[in-house]
Amino acid sequence: MKIKTPIYLDNNSTTQIDPRVLETMLPYLQDRFGNSSSNHSFGWIAKSAVENSRDIISNFLKVSSKEIYFTSGATESINLVHLGLTENINPDSFHIITSNLEHSASTESLKHLSQKGFDITFINVDNSGIINPTKIADAITDKTKLVSLIFANNEIGTINDIKTISQICKEHNILFHVDTTQAVGKLKFDLAEINLDFMSFTAHKLYGPKGIGALYINSKNPKAKLVQRIFGGTQEGIIKPGTLNVPAIVGFGKAIELCEAEMEKDYEHTKRLRDSFYKYISSNLEGIIPNGSMTERLPNNLNLCVVGVRADKLMLELRELAFSNSSACASGSTKPSRILKAIGLTDEQALCSVRFGFGRFNTKDEIDYASQKVVEAINKLRTLINKKSQNHKQTVTI
Repeated sequence: MKIKTPIYLDNNSTTQIDPRVLETMLPYLQDRFGNSSSNHSFGWIAKSAVENSRDIISNFLKVSSKEIYFTSGATESINLVHLGLTENINPDSFHIITSNLEHSASTESLKHLSQKGFDITFINVDNSGIINPTKIADAITDKTKLVSLIFANNEIGTINDIKTISQICKEHNILFHVDTTQAVGKLKFDLAEINLDFMSFTAHKLYGPKGIGALYINSKNPKAKLVQRIFGGTQEGIIKPGTLNVPAIVGFGKAIELCEAEMEKDYEHTKRLRDSFYKYISSNLEGIIPNGSMTERLPNNLNLCVVGVRADKLMLELRELAFSNSSACASGSTKPSRILKAIGLTDEQALCSVRFGFGRFNTKDEIDYASQKVVEAINKLRTLINKKSQNHKQTVTI
């Protein structure tokens, strides 16, 4: 059987839009093109579609539809929380706890606040890549107002104990924001059981369109209020003013609907592919080391240190496979991944690490083919490296 290449194995970066999602969006790019704020039939149709998607998402999360606000993506949602909570606040009175495992959207916005005088505590993780809830509790002071953490890491896929940490925050009356970008649609969790005040997520990680995300704000907590940071309209309760991206919102709703219906199937499918891929590579090669916990991990994520082989060289050798050597948001950087450094890897180990992300549309035949090609490429590169090393030694001896 001929395999179509390139094979896409970067589903933690973004996902292919599901054809059923695209089909749902198309009418709103054609005949139903109205502005959802317009007071006529075109606007009413668009407004109805927006609210239908809002209802789908809120029902999925078991929250009120009035608690869901559409944004341009998780990055904007995260920034709206960090900047909206701290606007007009005395920095000396507002301590924030986060970790060194966060996505750059969180890390960079919090560094910005640090430069403005806010006290930010970055909790270190161990080599498992999981945040210890006890460390969160130990870092709390009488000035701690916010804990902001990632649910599942985008590079190494490790899953944090958000439920326990949420209980700690509730006991201390501290606001809790969670970046659930990688978790929504992959992991089952219930906001009726987890005490979150803010939750950021996006559509394009779960087979929906790019450029659309959402922010959940807990209306039951009077402290969970954001100061307006963007101006120009009254859409989305002033949280995110501006003309709504109706086609993308419709696609977001459909993507969530499909995730709810097919989450268990997707979970088992991607985990089976991931485990098969890893088993073949690790049984045919030495020096293949998984980065982070292999048990508390997203089902579709595999991050490996390939001892002795730089990730950029491997990616050039395997042009028929699409995978990555870091977060897509940092792919232009030549520096070692700060996430991998955070879990104890050396610069060299981090530079020899690659991430594979498996998805709904990958097949077993693709993964069998890809795993064989990876083994062949690593063997080839290691042979070349050994030859160069031997030639260098001979030259030095002469």
